[in-house]
Amino acid sequence: MKPTAFLVNTSRGPIVDTEALIAALTEGRIAGAGVDVYDAEPLAPDHPIRSCPRTLLTPHLGYVTDRCYRNFYEQMVEDIAAWLAGDPARVLA
Repeated sequence: MKPTAFLVNTSRGPIVDTEALIAALTEGRIAGAGVDVYDAEPLAPDHPIRSCPRTLLTPHLGYVTDRCYRNFYEQMVEDIAAWLAGDPARVLA
C-alpha cells in the first residue's frame, strides 16, 4: 500500500493480517486504518491495535444505521404478518 493509503475493514477480521497492520501503522508505512471487525471479538482491552497511531476502531457496529434498522424491522413485521396469514414472505428452498 502507498504511504497515503488508509486500510478500511468492515467485512471480516481474518482477511487482514493484524500483526502486519500494526507494524505498518506503527512504522508509518500507511496513513491510517479504520477497523470495525477483528480476529477475536470483542477486542481485548490490552490488544496492541488499540494503541496504534492514526486508527479509528469501532466495536463491530458499522452496520448500525437508521436505514439498516428501518429495513430490518419493516421486513420483520412483514414476515410476521405473512406467517400469521399462512403465506410466509421469505422461504428458503
